Amino acid sequence: MKYLLDTKHNSESSGMPFECVWEQRPNAFGVDERVAVLRDGKNCLEVWPALGFNAYRWQVAGHEVLYRNPQFFAENRPTRSGIPILFPFPNRIREGRFSWDGKTYQLPLGDSTGKNAIHGFATKHAWRVVDQGADAAMAWVTGEFHGSVDAAETLPLWPADYRIRITYRLFDRVLRLEIDVDNPDTKPLPFGIGFHPYFALAPFGGMQALVGAGAPKMWELIESLPTGKLLDVDTRCDLRGGQAYSHLQLDDVLTNLYPFSYDQPDRLGMVAVVQNPSGERMLTLWASDDFRELVAFTPPHREAICLEPYTCTTDAINLQARGIDAGLRVLTPGEYWRGNIEIHLASS
Repeated sequence: MKYLLDTKHNSESSGMPFECVWEQRPNAFGVDERVAVLRDGKNCLEVWPALGFNAYRWQVAGHEVLYRNPQFFAENRPTRSGIPILFPFPNRIREGRFSWDGKTYQLPLGDSTGKNAIHGFATKHAWRVVDQGADAAMAWVTGEFHGSVDAAETLPLWPADYRIRITYRLFDRVLRLEIDVDNPDTKPLPFGIGFHPYFALAPFGGMQALVGAGAPKMWELIESLPTGKLLDVDTRCDLRGGQAYSHLQLDDVLTNLYPFSYDQPDRLGMVAVVQNPSGERMLTLWASDDFRELVAFTPPHREAICLEPYTCTTDAINLQARGIDAGLRVLTPGEYWRGNIEIHLASS
């Protein structure tokens, strides 16, 4: 599989300057209708602060890069479209239960089986916009989600207060996510973060799209939960040379990511690729080193591929308690963590 790299932010003029404007998107479930629209004449990103700060639409030169559920504005299901933000834990926690510093916590059970907690708190709550703007090369919007301010009911469910800021920066054919997490509490903050992008297949050849990822290992899963054992990727999950989407049925946690290529200024590694087999168009996913896991998921509707960068594996807080390096991060009071993700769209 040949990867045609385009690693620089393209500043080619589209004939219109970048801008950040606000528009209304009526919905059936009663949340704030205002969405931030970042755009120039060729690129457009729509971000909904009231629905988990989800970047639910990204259009480049008429192509819809992200999949959006046809019932997106009618059904309050924020984890099934766009780029859901999974924080302070991604994916599942077994039976919604864990212990920390001598205390046991019980989370709501919200996965499809009704047995496990799933995807944290950030996708289900409104975020506050704290910055926005545009210049000749880009437009941006920054949102903040602070537990004690924006979701006070979650404080008894997690060992410490938490705060996350994310900036979406839209360039020509490039979307950059800048992520900052800090601990505003007086106690240690355990956390993991993941992103659940739904990449639309249509621009990349539909079912014949080629999917690649630089992962030689995978977590053994039983009922979607890691046992703690690492395995070599099997033929079904080995994406290192690329596989046609039509061959894939995935809901797996890949790990030991190694980048196909590095962007030297930011030390971002290119960890995944979706490519039209004709070579006409390619999407590349770049992440900073702390994103060590990649969930690969093929939704039942078969209209998208989810390539999800995580800082930790599923159920990390319980695995870590067993002495398994699951990627759980812990911030001391006042400490912060920073990471970056970029998505590039290249055309031949």
